[in-house]
Amino acid sequence: MWGALLFLFCCSLKKNSKQMEQQTEKADRDTATVSPAATNGNKSDTGKVIKEEVKKQFWLSAPLIGVSLLQYSLQVISVMFVGHLGSLPLSAASIATSFASVTGFTFLMGTASALETLCGQSYGAKMYGKLGIYMQRAMFVLLILSIPLSVVWAYTENILVFVHQDKSIASLAGSYAWYMIPSIFAYALLQCLNRFLQTQNNVFPVFVSSGITACLHVLLCWVLVLKSGLGHKGAALAISVSYWFNVILLSCYVKFSASCSQTWTGFSKESLSQIPAFMRLGFPSAVMVCLELWSFELLVLLSGLLPNPVLETSTLSICLNTSLTLWMVPVGLGGTASTRISNELGAGNPKGAKLAVRVVVAIVIVEGLMMGSILLGVRNKLGYAFSSDPNVIKYVASMIPIVVAGNFLDGFQCVLSGVARGCGWQKIGACVNLGSYYLVGVPLGLLLGFHLHLGGRGLWLGIVMALVVQVLSLSIITLVTNWDKEAKKAKDRLESSDNDEVNER
Repeated sequence: MWGALLFLFCCSLKKNSKQMEQQTEKADRDTATVSPAATNGNKSDTGKVIKEEVKKQFWLSAPLIGVSLLQYSLQVISVMFVGHLGSLPLSAASIATSFASVTGFTFLMGTASALETLCGQSYGAKMYGKLGIYMQRAMFVLLILSIPLSVVWAYTENILVFVHQDKSIASLAGSYAWYMIPSIFAYALLQCLNRFLQTQNNVFPVFVSSGITACLHVLLCWVLVLKSGLGHKGAALAISVSYWFNVILLSCYVKFSASCSQTWTGFSKESLSQIPAFMRLGFPSAVMVCLELWSFELLVLLSGLLPNPVLETSTLSICLNTSLTLWMVPVGLGGTASTRISNELGAGNPKGAKLAVRVVVAIVIVEGLMMGSILLGVRNKLGYAFSSDPNVIKYVASMIPIVVAGNFLDGFQCVLSGVARGCGWQKIGACVNLGSYYLVGVPLGLLLGFHLHLGGRGLWLGIVMALVVQVLSLSIITLVTNWDKEAKKAKDRLESSDNDEVNER
């Protein structure tokens, strides 16, 4: 059955990827024909250029948003199944998921985001063969990094007890993390495959494979959590199986699809060279992403130190999972921004990159208003999806307005961070995130949550203020950018990398 499913998957993706390539090539020709420089102020021609850019971003962002939601949903679905086993298993699964994100998933995702700069600019410059080399290099680095991270996961219980978490919660969280260990290696490969295809504007296959995996994951959770007797351990094991299944699907697509024939030419020894150069971009990329997401995950860990830790942890974990689920929409838009901007800079088209920034910012404003309205409308019912405890449901409802404010600001920072990745500004982004979250957000959250006794609300308000600082900083940096210089930097980066590899050979 699975062989037949895989065959149909590859065939359908091959057909759809060719259609997408034709649409993208048509859009590129149309944009080139009606460039901003050639319009001479003609409003109708300028409108056509903007329309083409919106079309390009739609074909990218719609599948990318779906990919972000579907891949993240694996962890949310597991927590939801565990939540119906009781408040204690829910708290343990939430803590374990947060711990795994802080010590593993986030770091790997950040390191892999270096490919958005390298592969995106290479694709724009039509240096297609380098994409496969970059992906293999990233896979090798991320798999090596996964080994020490998996050791940390094995000692989750001891670490949580050491930081004064409740022992009953720490015990269950430790076993949950232990069964998630196989997932970290799959996650590392999956992040590389995602960005390899994303930077080629070939995102529909990733969306389909993620959809198939999510459907399988629901079935796995039902069997392993509710039917097998494994309980919360079954939910963690289901995550590992699902991530590996997704990796296999995408690997088969890259191997056998004609759309990847130029960018994937097989394994090469070149991928083992220039690893320090990759890490010079990959490490700041990881720091940039980690500093932000760690602050959110820190909310759940700190909530365990508040009075009534089970209630606080359960409520904040629900709010965090809800926030992160909605956050996947601007994450998709951020991926669109990084892809469009890196492609345009690699192609030597600074005006196209500048236009892409304006369009994606306008889109995220509309998205933020829509999502905020929906979340406010369901605030009194949201808690029922995770828990049957009336105290938890009431507390969640009171937190939603703060969550909405945070998510609206988070949308802006997502697309502006995407701009930073597309340009290769990861070091700048890391400095901005360090100041925003750890000099403003976390200290203010601790003050409001513990000293002013606002509890979970105070912790979250601190993060909202960090987002304000972050958005203002990234906005100023983007507004003063000289896009002609950024295009030249992209050209120099690619030429330098190419020369270094030639010298090593």
